[in-house]
Amino acid sequence: MPYNKNKQQAFQAAQQAYVQLEEAFQQLDEESPDYGHQSKEAHEELNEAEQIIQKAYIVASEHQKRQLDSYSQELAQRKSDLI
Repeated sequence: MPYNKNKQQAFQAAQQAYVQLEEAFQQLDEESPDYGHQSKEAHEELNEAEQIIQKAYIVASEHQKRQLDSYSQELAQRKSDLI
């Protein structure tokens, strides 16, 4: 049972990291004088989300792995958007 709980907690952490990344990207405004700060926050959220998703992938079920793969693909797109 603890193993399943750890899988669920890891997956939920990955979901939360993904949501926070999306929120950081929604706040990006190239016209804003705070764009540099917003961009830095987006980079930090991206790096954190990548790490959390990689850790969750280790213990994830097959269904969770498919969702984590989707998150990873979206992170790759977001990373290219920031460059």
